[in-house]
Amino acid sequence: MDLHVKQFSELTTEELYRLLRLRVSVFVVEQNCPYMELDYRDQDALHVWFEDQDGIRAYLRILDAGAVSEYVTIGRVIAVKRRYGMGSRILSEGIRIAKEALGAEKIYVEAQVYAKGMYEKQGFRQISEEFLEDGIPHVKMLLDCTL
Repeated sequence: MDLHVKQFSELTTEELYRLLRLRVSVFVVEQNCPYMELDYRDQDALHVWFEDQDGIRAYLRILDAGAVSEYVTIGRVIAVKRRYGMGSRILSEGIRIAKEALGAEKIYVEAQVYAKGMYEKQGFRQISEEFLEDGIPHVKMLLDCTL
């Protein structure tokens, strides 16, 4: 399993297509949630994914402080096969990369409620009440990397 970390400008068109196809297949089609997945933030993001001979296994993107919140933000977290530890594994790598590449002292996420436990296991704590984002329950969470 290979770990890839690329800026938008470093992505090949094939990589970009496969990443966006995965995101749309999960966040729009699978979750039956019509919304603008392509939000013009990808150009400023670090794209992080695991891939093997069968394709992309997990993905997330990292945005620097100021893009979404006052903190470095991790979003679009996907594991192709759920409940096999890949979501936790890609999240762990995302946290490491956010600290190393962007100097993150705190990391912000808007987690789908069903996945809240995965984030809590990595040290995130809930900082908001539950809210609906595109019809799906979410909570805002924050990880203090200085602890």
